[in-house]
Amino acid sequence: MTDISHPAAAAPQTRIADLQAGYMELARKKRLYGGLTLVVFVLLLVSGFVVADGRNAGGFWDGLANVGDYPAAVISEAWEKRAELPANLVKFFPALVETLNIAAVSTLVGALLGLVLSFLSTRGLARWPRLVPLFRRIMDIMRAVPEIVIALVLIFMLGGGPVPAMIAIAFHTAGALGKLFSEVTENADLKPVDGLASVGANWSQRMLLGVMPQVAPNFVSYSLLRFEINIRASAILGFVGAGGLGYELRNAMSWGPGQFDAAAAIFILLFGAIVLFDQLSSRYRNRLTEGGHA
Repeated sequence: MTDISHPAAAAPQTRIADLQAGYMELARKKRLYGGLTLVVFVLLLVSGFVVADGRNAGGFWDGLANVGDYPAAVISEAWEKRAELPANLVKFFPALVETLNIAAVSTLVGALLGLVLSFLSTRGLARWPRLVPLFRRIMDIMRAVPEIVIALVLIFMLGGGPVPAMIAIAFHTAGALGKLFSEVTENADLKPVDGLASVGANWSQRMLLGVMPQVAPNFVSYSLLRFEINIRASAILGFVGAGGLGYELRNAMSWGPGQFDAAAAIFILLFGAIVLFDQLSSRYRNRLTEGGHA
């Protein structure tokens, strides 16, 4: 008896085979493009390292063996003068408070400005919908310029101190938090906003009463995370004369041997503050976003 395959039964098998062949072709192309991207990345990394090493005052490989000399000298001198550590901690504690104040004020100002920018740049919620791309580009610029560049310009204009550092960090924070806030507000439920609009609420009232209750926990969580980052940023900006612990650390390191015990005390204060606020911030962020108690 002759087995005759029906064309209609063979057609689905043919389509499945075609789909499998197409999928395998796409997978091969994806692996090829991924491999080429990795090769280009490695080449750029190697070439960048070669250029940077060539422009250094000393070669990287030549100086690699001496990388532990400075930490060893700091630890050695700090251990010899360990009896003076409590006095140094007390001496530089006001500088730590100044660093924390810079981070806190800049985070608060940046978060408030980022809040306004996020509402103005969120489609469906913006006060002026046609200006949404403009506000998004403004936030891109604010994020793209590093804090240290802004601080250097402001120090040249305003002189050294905590104010340039605060403005620089707040400027960058507003761009970063504005982007994060806008992503949160895009997922907000618009029904409360529409309900408020139907009873005559203005734009500010709709944002405050219809959107903020939904997004406030995420906003606070992101702000706390940014506060952690700004503590480190304010310490770094101290190296360019913006005050705080970074300024004191630069002075101690510039004097060299004889002041290494002071540098060690500053390191301890900065490290302890960062660890403490990291833990506190993580705990409260978990409570806000997940309802946990860790």
